[in-house]
Amino acid sequence: MRKIVLDTETTGLDPKKGHRIIEIAAIALEGRKVSKRHFHHYLDPEREVDEDAARVHGFTWDMLKGRAKFADIATSFLEFVDGAELMAHNAPFDMSFINNELRLLGLPPLENPVVDTLKMAREMHPGKKNGLDALCSRYEIDNTHRTLHGALLDTELLAEVYFAMTRGQESLLGEDEPPAAREIAVLSTDASRPTVRVLLPSPDELAVHAQQLLDIDKASKGACLWTKLESAA
Repeated sequence: MRKIVLDTETTGLDPKKGHRIIEIAAIALEGRKVSKRHFHHYLDPEREVDEDAARVHGFTWDMLKGRAKFADIATSFLEFVDGAELMAHNAPFDMSFINNELRLLGLPPLENPVVDTLKMAREMHPGKKNGLDALCSRYEIDNTHRTLHGALLDTELLAEVYFAMTRGQESLLGEDEPPAAREIAVLSTDASRPTVRVLLPSPDELAVHAQQLLDIDKASKGACLWTKLESAA
């Protein structure tokens, strides 16, 4: 299934209170890389932007008047995301705004499978900050050019964060060929059965694994079962 990372900027926090999307961006992934295929528009929200929201993304209604409205780009957006798995940081927020815009046009909500990378991060790093800036810092992803929130830039950064959080998993699923140095072929004694491949973790992955166990052990006040098992081994 195609994967698409998306993000929105809005006039406020709650579509139920009439808040609207002012920027929408989606970027397609090709395996473990960010592709050149992306969808991006600034939008006229047809209403004022809350001051708190403007401080986050830097836009006011006056700056957006005359831009396309969501109705103008809805069809092309739906075509871009059709059949794809969507990823967003705090996905319920973005999806609520997108589906509200579709509702206002009399269109059904999106039924795409959705991955919430914020939920993923909280499960991987319990008790730590898991905002996009914090994750970029944790995974050593350069975000020094991110002074304000912007949907297109944030999708690119989030894609890199997603790759970092899932490092190694795609190889196990067969979507990324592992380096030859890490592969050991174990030949079956039964010629009718296929070769079994054992993938050995890299030193970096072992270090990340060890740190993750320490984080879990600290958050659970010493109740991490895996740490006890590894110590016993």
